[in-house]
Amino acid sequence: MRRFRSWLLPTGILLGAVALAAILIGLRPDPPLRPAPSRLPFVTTAQAEALDGAIPVFGAGTVRPRAEIDVAAEVNGKVAWVDPAFQSGGRVAAEQVLFRIDDADYLNRVQQASANVAAQQVALLQAEEEARIARAEYEGFQRRRSGDSGSGEASPLTLRVPQLEAARAALARDSAVLADAELALSRTEVAAPFSGIVRFETVDPGQFVGPGQSVGRLYADDAVEVVVPLSDSDAALIAGLWDLAAGDGDRSVQATVSAGYGDDVYTWTGYVDRAEAALDEQTRTIDVVVRIPRPMAGGTPAATDGQPGDREAPPLLVGQFVEVTIDGASPEPYFAIPRAALRTGNEVWALRGGNMVTIVPVRVLQRSDDLVYVTGGLEDAQDVVVSGLQLATEGMAVQTGAGSPE
Repeated sequence: MRRFRSWLLPTGILLGAVALAAILIGLRPDPPLRPAPSRLPFVTTAQAEALDGAIPVFGAGTVRPRAEIDVAAEVNGKVAWVDPAFQSGGRVAAEQVLFRIDDADYLNRVQQASANVAAQQVALLQAEEEARIARAEYEGFQRRRSGDSGSGEASPLTLRVPQLEAARAALARDSAVLADAELALSRTEVAAPFSGIVRFETVDPGQFVGPGQSVGRLYADDAVEVVVPLSDSDAALIAGLWDLAAGDGDRSVQATVSAGYGDDVYTWTGYVDRAEAALDEQTRTIDVVVRIPRPMAGGTPAATDGQPGDREAPPLLVGQFVEVTIDGASPEPYFAIPRAALRTGNEVWALRGGNMVTIVPVRVLQRSDDLVYVTGGLEDAQDVVVSGLQLATEGMAVQTGAGSPE
């Protein structure tokens, strides 16, 4: 009996626990029902922007002078004076005298040549008077012998014609010598042929220079040029490129040059002056020459983080690497899309009906760092996929999210 009681107590406890658990399970609330998660891929989209007219053609190049010359004397002599502006980095005006050569010897030559001309003028007057007298005497002699049928024309020597011509030639010769002496004297002053900036100079007072000896280098500051290598497809977007004549001032094709200075970016406005009439043999590109007037006036600050730069605008320096944007022209409307929206094989995955993918073949006109300009079967403000898909098929459904075309 005692053994039966020892088993009865644990069994009762176990049965009570089971009954309590059954009651608790029966009283618990039903779990909330949740819809099964969608298996559609989630994509980020941006809108295609329809454009027409000018299309930017992007390039880059190095700034070079429009004109650059070696400064050299045309006569020899000792340098007597040098303009303080004639040194590296100096700015000089057109016709400004850069340095002078000692002109004492050249003044003496002018005086000697002037004296010779004066003497020859007197000799010419004497020869003309003698020739006049000789002709008068001959004509008087002819009148006295008017009845003599054997008389003929007088010889040039009788009329002193050769002597007169010799006097005239001597005067012309000495006048030419005087002109040469005066020209040499004028060349003792070496002046700038145009307004420009001195790249370097190697002349000082007391130095002896000879004809043709380079003593410095000067480049024009009225305009600079940038040679922009473009592919033939990019060059084809520039309207009338091959009709442009070098230096004719035709500014129909505008261009913008930008360069960094400190933390800011500055821009200058220019135009396409001409295109080289040959392909570069190494790169197989066409060199388009962009000219920028008044580069020393300083550029226009571009927006940096929404705020314009506060530094003093710098000049566009020779040798500076710049980015160039040329106004091109598209023969048909085109679209600007984010660079990430362009897929391999020149395809764009666009959306129709809100969330259905359609594959649109496009032709790429131009690329920039962030945008691609294309033509094809897109629509204005149509959503294009920029991320979230590695593979797409025509008509597949996706979940969308808003993106930015920038």
